[in-house]
Amino acid sequence: MNITLLYFARLREIFGVGAENLALADDATVNSLLDLLRQRGDVWAENLAPNHAFRVAVNQEVANGDTPLVDRAEVAIFPPVTGG
Repeated sequence: MNITLLYFARLREIFGVGAENLALADDATVNSLLDLLRQRGDVWAENLAPNHAFRVAVNQEVANGDTPLVDRAEVAIFPPVTGG
């Protein structure tokens, strides 16, 4: 399957990319995607570590690690939003 991956806010700045297309296994989940990205090492492993604060949305809905991915999904990774 192919997905579009979007990075927002500080993650976009740190990774030096705003979007990319990735090919994944048909049974991919958010967790397997994050594991793949962490394997890039350096800032990827550090900023997407399980103890780091970030959120993931799949097709504009907040997702958890077990959320399955589907072909042509739009996956966004972004820092937690604060405000008031």
